[in-house]
Amino acid sequence: MKNIWEDSVYNENEFLRLSNLMLKELQNHLENSKNSTSKTINWNSPENELSFWLDFLNNGKKDDFVKEVLTRTIHVHNPKYVGHQVAAPAPITAITAMVSALLNNGMAVYEMGMAPSAIERVVTDEICKTIGYDKNSGGFLTSGGTLANLTALLSARKAVVKEDIWNHGTTKPLGILVCEEAHYCVDRAARIMGLGEKGIIKIPATSQFDMDTTLLEQYFNKALESGIEIFAIVGSAPSTATGAYDDLQKIAQFAQQKNIWFHVDGAHGGAAIYSQKYKHLVKGIENADSVVIDGHKMMLMPTITTALLFKNKLHAQHTFSQKADYLLTDTEEDQWYQSGKKTFECTKTMMSLHWFVLLKYYGVALFDEFVTRQYDLAKDFALIVDKHPNFELAVQPKSNILCFRYIRPSIPGEQSNEINARIREMILVDGEFYMVQTKLNGILYLRTTLMNPLTTIEHLKALLDKILAIATKISS
Repeated sequence: MKNIWEDSVYNENEFLRLSNLMLKELQNHLENSKNSTSKTINWNSPENELSFWLDFLNNGKKDDFVKEVLTRTIHVHNPKYVGHQVAAPAPITAITAMVSALLNNGMAVYEMGMAPSAIERVVTDEICKTIGYDKNSGGFLTSGGTLANLTALLSARKAVVKEDIWNHGTTKPLGILVCEEAHYCVDRAARIMGLGEKGIIKIPATSQFDMDTTLLEQYFNKALESGIEIFAIVGSAPSTATGAYDDLQKIAQFAQQKNIWFHVDGAHGGAAIYSQKYKHLVKGIENADSVVIDGHKMMLMPTITTALLFKNKLHAQHTFSQKADYLLTDTEEDQWYQSGKKTFECTKTMMSLHWFVLLKYYGVALFDEFVTRQYDLAKDFALIVDKHPNFELAVQPKSNILCFRYIRPSIPGEQSNEINARIREMILVDGEFYMVQTKLNGILYLRTTLMNPLTTIEHLKALLDKILAIATKISS
């Protein structure tokens, strides 16, 4: 009688066959991504894509699965991918992802993740050191910047507010200060925590789209007059739309004066701590009570890999007072190895492997070189855009994010928005490049995020040529 488990599902020879088949497809994918004629995306409508996969489940060839996925997904390793803030992962991390998936150590408790827990401690200590924290610092890895920012704000509330809200609820309005240009996940986290719209005190941005710190005192006092207790302030490093860095040094000084928690959302650009050239952008980050940095953005790792670091590591353990006796013990001891005690998650992937393998094989110099290269590239691109009569920058780039738009003197404002939206739509359908769009003060801009270390200024010049050709076609 055939044994499906030994003969098929868990058969090591079948695993090797499938692995070799799929790895060959991935190797070809990486090679083809460098081909100047390859597309970044083969656009398909949601309805047609759904129809294809419904049919493939019943009629497609099993061994064609990976090939079809590669054909029908966006290719972040293509140097013409300049869209969302997602890394073109270093290929070696595909191996650590496979190890994590196969071993499936959930990491809720130490024995369910011995190696990855110890590796995570090594990684987070290294990041804390680079931030400028002392030996009292610590942190952990978690699944994404959204979850990390929520956890940090929960830690802030637990540390600053005198009420035991976790166990007894809140009896008075609470609030946080954050720039209006901050990532939407901060707003979402505050709402999840029950702060409501009135508890999210949004500080207006300057003309450069960073927090106007001259208004902090005014907005803080206005909140107090409304009966809202401010317990935290969030600095963006940088904001998502334009890549503008808030003045972390001034925010840190304000937080210290008011005795409130200072949190830095460095999900995208916190990696600037590694860049000798650009680390001045995060000056003051060493004074933050907590910091978020995504490995899957500017650190060449796969989704979803995020570090949440604390100046005082004990805050990481005190956030969640809920206790499951069969898992955890209530102690002041530094239980760095008990992941479930510190994170919102109980089970999580062995994401520390990605961080560690890059450090082991390439060292921190890899992060320095990558961040510096991409930020330099954005500045070089901005010079070209700024000099062109048919393009206009939203703002000079501070990071690897650049917003610009196509312009012509004869095109009025609202029509200009329509034309730029149409340009982006046609680029998506064309598929050679992938870029996105954003609105700033009601004006629609094309937005590029330079995430691929193989993208060159020549690729970006070709993108501008493509935009000009599309604009001519639209206008004719």
